[in-house]
Amino acid sequence: MFFLGDLINKKTQLPEQANALPGRPEPIPTSSRHFVSGRALDGPYPEGLETVMFGMGCFWGAERLFWQTEGVWVTAVGYAGGFTPNPTYQETCTGLTGHAEVVLVVYDPGRVTFSELLAIFWENHDPTQGMRQGNDIGTTYRSTVYTSSDAQHEAAIASRDAYQAALGSVGRGRITTEIKPAQEFYFAEAEHQQYLAKNPHGYCGLRGTGVSCPLPDAASRS
Repeated sequence: MFFLGDLINKKTQLPEQANALPGRPEPIPTSSRHFVSGRALDGPYPEGLETVMFGMGCFWGAERLFWQTEGVWVTAVGYAGGFTPNPTYQETCTGLTGHAEVVLVVYDPGRVTFSELLAIFWENHDPTQGMRQGNDIGTTYRSTVYTSSDAQHEAAIASRDAYQAALGSVGRGRITTEIKPAQEFYFAEAEHQQYLAKNPHGYCGLRGTGVSCPLPDAASRS
């Protein structure tokens, strides 16, 4: 007999690598250029730019936040943090890839600091919900920061601790955000790239906590 609770529990538990979907050796087809800026999604990027991946639940609304941020060169949505190579959207939704929906943010640190990007990240979703974001339930919707340097990693940890203090002061719960060095990023299908530019009235489930993020000096110097 099928029980809804069994399905939800399965989707909210990260799989072991041995139980993850096998995926495929070749990348899935996707867009080559950003729908808004026309810039190449997969580079090459100008010298001096840096990258980071943010997971904030459904990646449609999260990507729009960052492509609208001054100093961000290009954004793309995809899958990271799991086991399955070159997964599809349908595969990640099963919870059996281990991946989160993430936004790859390529930015110019001379025009927007990593501190400012962290503030956008923390303040525009609820990082205390575990394997969900609002009505979007499953491991693919978990809160994540996948960093590309030691400095980014240290700044992300420092900002998490500062934001936890701010959340705790108003009675909010513990942050569950996964912060770790970036691994492979797999581009999502073309229809998901810059989705809300193509579908202005499309779904966006982003909901912040209403609590501002007081970033510490360690983050603001990054």
